[in-house]
Amino acid sequence: MQNQSELRICLDIGSVRHYVAIGLSTGERIDGFYLNHTSEDIEQFFEKIEKLRISYNMPVVMAMEGFNGYARPIDRYALDHGYSLYSVNNMKLARFKEVFPGPAKTDPIDAWAIFSLFQVQETLPLAKNILQKVEPPPVCNEQLKHISRRRRELVKEKTRIINRLQGDLQAVCPGLLSITKNPANLWFLRFLASKEDMTMLLRMQKRSLLQIKGVGEVYAEEIQKWQKTAKFSSKVEWIGKLIVRDVRRLLEMLDEIAQLEVLIEGLIPQSKIASRIESIPGYGSICAAELAGEIGSIDRFKSEASLALYLGIGILNKSSGQYEGSRSPRNINWRGKGAMMTGAARHIQLCDEAAQYYKKKRAEGKKHNQAVRAFARHMIRVIWSILIHDRDYRQKED
Repeated sequence: MQNQSELRICLDIGSVRHYVAIGLSTGERIDGFYLNHTSEDIEQFFEKIEKLRISYNMPVVMAMEGFNGYARPIDRYALDHGYSLYSVNNMKLARFKEVFPGPAKTDPIDAWAIFSLFQVQETLPLAKNILQKVEPPPVCNEQLKHISRRRRELVKEKTRIINRLQGDLQAVCPGLLSITKNPANLWFLRFLASKEDMTMLLRMQKRSLLQIKGVGEVYAEEIQKWQKTAKFSSKVEWIGKLIVRDVRRLLEMLDEIAQLEVLIEGLIPQSKIASRIESIPGYGSICAAELAGEIGSIDRFKSEASLALYLGIGILNKSSGQYEGSRSPRNINWRGKGAMMTGAARHIQLCDEAAQYYKKKRAEGKKHNQAVRAFARHMIRVIWSILIHDRDYRQKED
């Protein structure tokens, strides 16, 4: 934290409006007001801050809850203006307010509590690291974060639709799923979407079937075998329309996911973090993109241990008296953890040394996820090393 005189702006972020507390590094309070989350009000807010900056001739430091959440685009505008930006660790702030409770919980009280943290952070151990400086990541990593997050949400939605689709197909025609091993196969989805009325699928001729993209002679024969014995239940009259709607939505989503993956492939060479992580066997383009997007900048982290905690791979000491133990951190990046665990699990399948470590942990009584997480902790050290030294992963030679 800087010791020089500063103009400090602290925001308690809400969904539709925020409370702003403005003061000086001396502890003097200048102003406090509500800020509506509209383009006009945000523009006027920054004009006001600029006037104060010129008037006091001091650098601006801004702290806020919800960085990259409801705080957008205020956080980005702050960085664009050259202000120092700090993100508030909500869980640590809550603990601070438990120890030093206020008279009530209101937006102004929370905003001024953040302001108070600036005053005591250097001298009070409990307050340390509640305010974490935001290092603006490279633009390509921001793009990877938004694109990979959107892709992940689409994949989740795709899974929900497929699960619902399987149940609905069993309800209207039990034998329909028997013609495919995977209901998400494109040719099968296109077949289902080819008619508005599902009962018309029974009367499709081979010539029409072969016109469906992905349906060749083999699949056409499987469909014709099904047609000979297929029977639709009475529910098809209304469930059938919902199935067709779901299938067409699913086809659109699969196309969108494919387009996002093309964008990711194009961005990875521009990102040092993504390109370095992708050099590790098992950490494919999607894992590398997600990790690069969620990490943003390696400069945010003081050590590989802090990176491990951020990604939910490290553990916290939880000892008291004669009891010695540990617990998993709660305030973590769950998307980053998911990508880290996926990459570690795939690396175990591709690397004999990693597989031996995994088997050792399983022999010690660890469950699958525990063994993978233990190995992922070692991979954090590897990732930290290749990012700090800016080099690709090199597998150990025999």
